[in-house]
Amino acid sequence: MDFGGGEEIRFEKLGAAGVVTLTRPKALNAVTHAMVLALTRALAAWADDPEIALIVIKAEGRAFSAGGDILHIYEAGRAGYPPLDFFADEYRLNLAIARFPKPYVALVDGIAMGGGVGVSFHGTHRLMSENAVFAMPEVGIGFFPDVGGSYILPRLKDRFGLYLGLTGARIRQGDALWSGLASHAVRHADLEAILAALAESGDADAVTARYAQTVPGETAADAVAAIARHFAPDDFDQTLTSLRRDAEAGEDFAVATLETFSKRSPTSLRVAHRQITQGATMDMAACMRMEFRIVSRMLTGHDFYEGIRAAIIDKGATPVWQPATLEAVTPDVVDAYFAPLERDLEL
Repeated sequence: MDFGGGEEIRFEKLGAAGVVTLTRPKALNAVTHAMVLALTRALAAWADDPEIALIVIKAEGRAFSAGGDILHIYEAGRAGYPPLDFFADEYRLNLAIARFPKPYVALVDGIAMGGGVGVSFHGTHRLMSENAVFAMPEVGIGFFPDVGGSYILPRLKDRFGLYLGLTGARIRQGDALWSGLASHAVRHADLEAILAALAESGDADAVTARYAQTVPGETAADAVAAIARHFAPDDFDQTLTSLRRDAEAGEDFAVATLETFSKRSPTSLRVAHRQITQGATMDMAACMRMEFRIVSRMLTGHDFYEGIRAAIIDKGATPVWQPATLEAVTPDVVDAYFAPLERDLEL
């Protein structure tokens, strides 16, 4: 079936399932604009197709999707043409997945970050194998956890999502399951059988329940408790005060978290904290409008381009953030990222 996207994404009807396969394994299935538009067209067609009972999205290779096509975004922005159309279409797709009227089953086997999160974790059935890794590491490159991160992250248990968004920590299926990010933990060895059963029956609930595994969380109980305690405030400065107090008392978790923060963009940390805490009280559409306001400002700022330069262009260099400290990122600086645009995102 041809909904566009060329060789980057494949669409098939398999029994009762509309199957989407990300086919850029050499690029770790990074999401491009063409892929976004093609998937949007497919969902529009399949929503009204009586032969399609559910959607399955999967990927070729060792990654599910390691994010968006970040180098293209960097180069376009550096040339003076920030690709806001890409983000507008991507955010509309994220909302379309969240609103899709049929079961949407993501088979996450390998790393899922950034744009890969946006095409998977807004679905009704979010299956993670033992090979799956979830992360939203955007604050480390002067960006923010977008693609609906403002909706997903604050809804995880015990402030775990706020911690993930501010640190960029990677988690596996056990942590994803207990926190509510994954709906099911499954075995890699069962993925082909799961797909075949979904195609045969069209019953997402029955099939996913049949293959679901009970797995423990990977993060130690004392660290989970520390996250819940330190990240409880809606005021980031209160979190910092709590971490600094316990770091001085020798708490390993607090020491490690503050060390992580010291490497992140101060602007991104403050913007992401507000984005995630505000997202807790907003619906998905409002979150996407908010994220489009933020990205419109970040793509005309400094830290995103500095973060990509350090991480990708100069590979492993130390970024020089502006402003350089959390104290220098004042409330009015943060406010500007959330202010209405002349043309807000149309949904």
